[in-house]
Amino acid sequence: MQIHPTKLKGCYILEPRKFEDERGYFFESFNEKTFNNLTQTNTHFVQDNQSFSTKGVIRGLHAQAGVHAQAKLVRVLHGEVIDVAVDARPDSPTFGQHVAVKLSAENNKQLFIPRGFLHGFSVLSETAVFFYKCDNFYNKESEQGVLYNAPELNIDWGIEPGNEVVSEKDIILPTFNELFNR
Repeated sequence: MQIHPTKLKGCYILEPRKFEDERGYFFESFNEKTFNNLTQTNTHFVQDNQSFSTKGVIRGLHAQAGVHAQAKLVRVLHGEVIDVAVDARPDSPTFGQHVAVKLSAENNKQLFIPRGFLHGFSVLSETAVFFYKCDNFYNKESEQGVLYNAPELNIDWGIEPGNEVVSEKDIILPTFNELFNR
C-alpha cells in the first residue's frame, strides 16, 4: 500500500497494491497494522457504513462533535465520487481549508480523514456505492454540519449548479463561518 499526505495534516490518500491476472484482481483493502504504521496513528475502527447514491447527490458536510468525533477511512465500491475533507480543528494551521479527491471503483483510492474534520462527497457516476470505516460509534446528539456550498469554503463538487441533489436536512445547515462564529 502507498500513502500520500495531503495539504491537511493527518489526512492521507491511500492506494492499495493491486494484483491482476486473467482471473481478475486481488488487493488488500485494509490491514490495521499496515494502516497504523503508514499513518503513524493508533486507529482502531469500530463501525462500517455503506451508502448508495445517484448522480448529482451531495452528502455533507458532516461530522460528529466532541467525544463522539470520528476518524474515517472512505472508499468507493461502485461508481465515482469527489470526496471532500474540511479541516474543522480551530487550532490547526489549515483550519477552514479542504482537500477534494476523486475516488472510484476503478482507482481503488481511499481517503483517511482524521477526527476534527467535516466530510462529504458528490456522485459523478450514474450511481455510487460508498463505504467507510469509523473509529467511534455514531451518536445522533453529536451531529454537526456545514452547508455544502458555503461560500467561504469554495468547494468544487464537480456537479453543474442546479443539478445538485441535496437532502432537506443538509440544505439548512449553517455556513462554516456561522458554525465557528467567524
